[in-house]
Amino acid sequence: MAKKRPQTKAAKPQTASNEPVPVVGAREPCPCGSGRRYKACHGRAASHAVTELVQRPFEGLAGECDWVALRELVPAATVALTLKDGLPDGVPSVTLATVLPMAWPALRRSDGSVLLGLQNDTPSGDLSRDLATTLRRALVAEPGNPVTADTAPADGPRLQDLLDPDAAFAPDVHTGFEFWVPDAENGANADPEVAASLERANAAAIPTVRLTGVDSAYWCETPEKNHLRWAMPHPEEKLLDALARLHAAGASSLGEDTRLVGSFRAHGIIVPVWDLPSAMTAEECEKPAAAFAERLAGALASDAPLTAEERRSRGGLTNRQVTLS
Repeated sequence: MAKKRPQTKAAKPQTASNEPVPVVGAREPCPCGSGRRYKACHGRAASHAVTELVQRPFEGLAGECDWVALRELVPAATVALTLKDGLPDGVPSVTLATVLPMAWPALRRSDGSVLLGLQNDTPSGDLSRDLATTLRRALVAEPGNPVTADTAPADGPRLQDLLDPDAAFAPDVHTGFEFWVPDAENGANADPEVAASLERANAAAIPTVRLTGVDSAYWCETPEKNHLRWAMPHPEEKLLDALARLHAAGASSLGEDTRLVGSFRAHGIIVPVWDLPSAMTAEECEKPAAAFAERLAGALASDAPLTAEERRSRGGLTNRQVTLS
């Protein structure tokens, strides 16, 4: 057997720590002078920065809980977005959409307006940076064309850098995906591929309604029973304690034949889920949800240790928690 060649330590980087290192090809020598390839030297840190998972990618944005709900739970919705620096020339509007035809990351319409898709696979661990990269590319894309996915630079801007933090985030939930096509109700869809995608999407969409009396709560209808999915901004441990207090006290339901069945964890946000009777409409959820919000506020304010019964309730809720992302 051939003897292994003894390994030698690579030379230390020659560039001062406070000097920026240019980005070069992954297999090229690192500009810092270490003698190693860029991907094995300074490129490693850049790659790690791109792939490292950001637990709360929408933190700091207006409507963080609604961002999470639209990303993970709501089939068809749009939101008008406001850019910090205003709209570029030739771009009349920017709209966030849950899904776009053929799962396009973004679309620059013929009139110059931009649709940004939210429910897409992204190449890095920072969803906010990936979406911001797609948005910037869409703003300069040729009108009338979709925008394909691309890797976000490690030092690229995030949504928090591009969007106005003071602008309202008000989702408009739709019964279908006709918003894909301007004047769809007038039969102005001439693209058969988009028409087929629209038909498939509409057939699969679960009827969903956003409640108006509380924030980030979404009623949805399924064949066997209805559900309420309520994205909440409170820290996870504090929220689980509060839900356990209410559950142990028999105060966690939204009325007769309703039940708190568990929760989702998505992008750093907890989304409690209730089973509802199939006859209970979104409108009929409004008052019970508002009353529950008041009870929850009281439970969140308590710092008392959990009782044995409350600890059992908390364990049951934790066991029924599903992580979506």
